[in-house]
Amino acid sequence: MKKIGTSFFRRESEIVARELLGKILVHRHDRSVLRARIVETEAYVGAHDLACHAAKGRTERTEVMFGTGGCAYVYFIYGMYDMLNIVTGPKNDPQAVLIRACEPLDGWKADLSGPGKLTKAMRITRKLNGCNLTGPLLYLMDDGARVEKIASSARIGVDYSGEWKDALLRFFNPTSKAVSAPRKRLRK
Repeated sequence: MKKIGTSFFRRESEIVARELLGKILVHRHDRSVLRARIVETEAYVGAHDLACHAAKGRTERTEVMFGTGGCAYVYFIYGMYDMLNIVTGPKNDPQAVLIRACEPLDGWKADLSGPGKLTKAMRITRKLNGCNLTGPLLYLMDDGARVEKIASSARIGVDYSGEWKDALLRFFNPTSKAVSAPRKRLRK
């Protein structure tokens, strides 16, 4: 098993979103190590994508998205959830991948079937916003496991984004029970 390096993240978000499926998200928190296999992601492809936070411009909240791929973008939503995104692409091209669902590993029992549930159970908070994903606290590992079939659908909760609400930028492992939402409009 090897830690994923920076070059993995410095590509287009749509490519990274697909290739994150099957990878292992690791969070070292206090004296514990929480590990989970990624089974669902969503790509946000840049400032022209009206569902992307960067579509409204560069702000204090979105500043981390304008950095070089390979860091965490963690933000607060709905007054109750922190959400984990992985910044991708080159500097000043604000792309990111939302981690929507994972399967817990190592006998750990947790419901990680949604982005808010995932961050809560894995103790990922806004304190990790901007965290280097190749560092010691929050990172990704590749154990060689591959997802045999990858399904795609429209992203969830972006009805406000005009034509972008129908973009097939949500990717998931169709055999995983941890996938967060109905499998409507599937494309394999």
